[in-house]
Amino acid sequence: MNRNIASALVIATAAFAGTAFADDITIDHTPFNSTRTRAEVQAELAQYKTNGVNVWSTQYNPLKTFKSGLTRQQVVAQYVASRDEVAALNSEDSGSAYFAQATGRGFNRGTQLAGTPTNAQ
Repeated sequence: MNRNIASALVIATAAFAGTAFADDITIDHTPFNSTRTRAEVQAELAQYKTNGVNVWSTQYNPLKTFKSGLTRQQVVAQYVASRDEVAALNSEDSGSAYFAQATGRGFNRGTQLAGTPTNAQ
């Protein structure tokens, strides 16, 4: 029985396996009309060469001259606060306990009744 199934499978595969032909090359005959003049393109190329920065180079490093306005301790503190907030919001209660404590950014710390706008005094 297995031999019959296997031979039927081989025959079916051979029947459905056709030859695939690639299509011809498609040539676009639409004429190209530039929106800039030759002088504008040459001026842009000259400016690119005088800048001395090749963004396609493997040695291009845009952060070489970067200077941060924050200290390492400030960045670490921001990261830890953000990490704790994300962990609370993704916890099992979807952040309900976090919102109940009102320790997040700009939450109303008073009593909030249903249907009352958050900016009502």
